[in-house]
Amino acid sequence: MSPSERTAHWLRPAVYLGSNRLTLAGAIVTTSSVVTLIVFWAFEILTGTATHPYVGVILFLVLPGIFVLGLLLIPIGILWRRRQLVALGRIPTSYPSIDFRQPILRSALGWVAGLTAANVMVLGIASYRGVQYMDSSNFCGQTCHTVMEPEFTAYQDSPHQRVGCVQCHIGPGAGWFARSKLSGVRQVVAVAFHNYDRPIPSPVQQLRPARETCEQCHWPQKFTGDKLVVRTTYSDDEKNTPKTTVLMLKLGGHAGQAAVGIHGRHLDERSRVQYIATGGHRQTIPRITYVDDNGKTVEFTSGDDAAMAEAARSGEQRTMDCMDCHNRPSHSFQLPEPAVDQALSEKRIAADLPFIKKKAVEVLRGHYPTREAATREIETALNEFYRASYPDLYRDKRPVVEETVRQVQAFYSRNVFPEMNVTWGTYPNNVGHTDFPGCFRCHDGSHTSADGRTITNDCSACHTLLAVDDPNPKILSELAPQ
Repeated sequence: MSPSERTAHWLRPAVYLGSNRLTLAGAIVTTSSVVTLIVFWAFEILTGTATHPYVGVILFLVLPGIFVLGLLLIPIGILWRRRQLVALGRIPTSYPSIDFRQPILRSALGWVAGLTAANVMVLGIASYRGVQYMDSSNFCGQTCHTVMEPEFTAYQDSPHQRVGCVQCHIGPGAGWFARSKLSGVRQVVAVAFHNYDRPIPSPVQQLRPARETCEQCHWPQKFTGDKLVVRTTYSDDEKNTPKTTVLMLKLGGHAGQAAVGIHGRHLDERSRVQYIATGGHRQTIPRITYVDDNGKTVEFTSGDDAAMAEAARSGEQRTMDCMDCHNRPSHSFQLPEPAVDQALSEKRIAADLPFIKKKAVEVLRGHYPTREAATREIETALNEFYRASYPDLYRDKRPVVEETVRQVQAFYSRNVFPEMNVTWGTYPNNVGHTDFPGCFRCHDGSHTSADGRTITNDCSACHTLLAVDDPNPKILSELAPQ
């Protein structure tokens, strides 16, 4: 039997049984979805227009799914037709012959082969683009709009705004990629049925270790030395009096063979620090295990024996890594006071507006049912205050007051999301100890060891204070270039 005869022998039943409505519908669905996909892909490539998140769901997830459904309908229709004929006793003993000498048949076969190759290529591209789209930051942050709005808003204003979500949340490798997609199925179901947590729980459980994500770019063991930090706060008085604190932060790292400073002591390659946290948010740490410079393991505890036994039984056990202090590296939310202080320092709010620090914090901490209500009431409250208390200033500096109102409204919109039960302080930031306990979760002076040692809470252990709440720190004039 020649190759053409063998091919005809295999095609005869497919051609005969494929003459049914279901197979025809599958061919139409597949062809329509392919044409639509190609047209939209060409439009995206030629115009360079970014795909809207919701359009992306259709282009990269829904349409490829319809395409695959159409492909499946073709063999399903053939099997369904054969089953019908068998049930009716009408299955032919010999299928109609196929003569490849007929030009129209050869042309049809060529078209089928070409379209099959095209379908394989389109399916491959669609699969790749679908995965690529699901890994994009727009998909992560905007497709589930209400759920992810707080996190995406903070991300857009973070130092990592140009780093893709998946680079930190998933990282390289097929194992964690598959694990993330399986977890994503559960999240999609939760969003579909509106039974997701409000707010999103933090910290994220089962997050990939920081050594496999953060440390692809950052190297905490590298010796960094000291870092000068200048922080200015403003009083609640009429003049918004500035007070500046200057400190030298001992970041440290590795200096020769020694581990020094904050990074060196906490993130040594030998994994010096393990701890047990209770409460689910890692804000209460009753037990800490530390390997000292002599290689001796020392256990520090805070609480009685019963509390320690309960912590050991039900607490979360962790080896300290970057995320234990830098727990909100891309999703940090401010409190009203530091938000206003920063805006005053950056001159986004005019410091010569009387009592602006006090009034801005006051309206930000008000209780509003919705963000829209907050926007209206913040504008009304600030305008009424300056109109009534400082009418001349309000008349002469109306544009300044209006810009200040917009800035204060933006603080609220960036940090408070009533639909997700996210308000001021919902997500503590563990860097430092000014706004939240942070460092003092361990360095509180109450964690002691059996041999009488205590985890220090001495300020000089982590930083050197050069000025504290000083209106005009001398050290800054000394450090200023001449």
